[in-house]
Amino acid sequence: MDQILQSPIPPHLIDLGVGNPGPDLLPLDLLREAASHALAQGDTAPLQYGYEQGDIRFRQALAAFLEGQYHLKTDPGQLFVSNGVSQALDLICTLHTQPGDVVFVEEPTYFLALRIFADHRLQVVGLPTDEHGLVVEALEEALRHGRPALLYTVPTHQNPSGATLPAERRRRLAELAQAHGFLVVADEVYHCLTFGGDAPPPPMAGLVDTGAVLSLGSFSKILAPGLRLGWIQGRADRLRTLAQSGLLDSGGGLNPFTAAIVRSALALGLQDRHLARLRRVYAARLDALDTALQQRLGDRLRYRRPGGGFFVWARLADGRDAEGLMPKALAHGVSFRPGVRFSSRSGLRDAMRLCFAYYDEEGLREGVDRLARALGEG
Repeated sequence: MDQILQSPIPPHLIDLGVGNPGPDLLPLDLLREAASHALAQGDTAPLQYGYEQGDIRFRQALAAFLEGQYHLKTDPGQLFVSNGVSQALDLICTLHTQPGDVVFVEEPTYFLALRIFADHRLQVVGLPTDEHGLVVEALEEALRHGRPALLYTVPTHQNPSGATLPAERRRRLAELAQAHGFLVVADEVYHCLTFGGDAPPPPMAGLVDTGAVLSLGSFSKILAPGLRLGWIQGRADRLRTLAQSGLLDSGGGLNPFTAAIVRSALALGLQDRHLARLRRVYAARLDALDTALQQRLGDRLRYRRPGGGFFVWARLADGRDAEGLMPKALAHGVSFRPGVRFSSRSGLRDAMRLCFAYYDEEGLREGVDRLARALGEG
């Protein structure tokens, strides 16, 4: 078991729950080329405490990249460099909430975001979702009983459900946030990982001029998680609040050295080429997982095939508790993430999250075979 990883996987286990890119997709040669290019510039600025909002040259390169991906005009002045989405979310909670405040989330939601909200002692209220994501009527009803400080959403290829929020619902979220005085925090890390079906609606980054939306992005899903490099996109006054925090006042801009390397990756076109490769590989891996699930578990699991992202969200047809099946699964050398972990109220017990990003097609087929044997004994 490799102890240098955040979530080490025993050699005998196929962990279909892990939410990482596979080791074969981590671009060592690409980053070696980008680092050599960056260091060859003779610029010592990336080795210094950085500008609080992030190096302007990197933000300009990032803005150009996002314009190509989002098909939206992107202002470098509306970008703030972060140490990935988790740190961005923690910073937003630090500056925009107090212990006891309410945060609305989707049900299901990204389970580690729930951990961050717990660290800040926030009251989490889960709102219903359907096959298209957050149900806006449920949000409107909840707002009749109180106002949250934040609403956290993963609007495109949601983690874990894979749902994508329609354009009209996105606009309505921003309208309701403006009317009721709360902040929408849109975790858009999967928006660039679309590889099946129709293109998603424009990201919620296109709504930041309302002042009611902060859009979060990251290179963790499209380049490498270990870079710990991401961004917050928001109206300039919102970003000034972040830049004036004690954390930035003390430590300066976040991750300037890594940002310089990624700026070279962007300038050389390396990120674009790598992203195209990821889309091809993930599309093939999703095909493999989908086919294996239909062949081996078609009568036991119900799910919708996502159009991108990392995950398939499956419900047990017989309504059994997925967490209770974990000992059987582990005995057969396979694992998953039980649905209860993605619930703000200990629900979703008949669900499981399966990831197609980490293993190759053969590994995914073997994992489903093991899962089918385990469910057959449950």
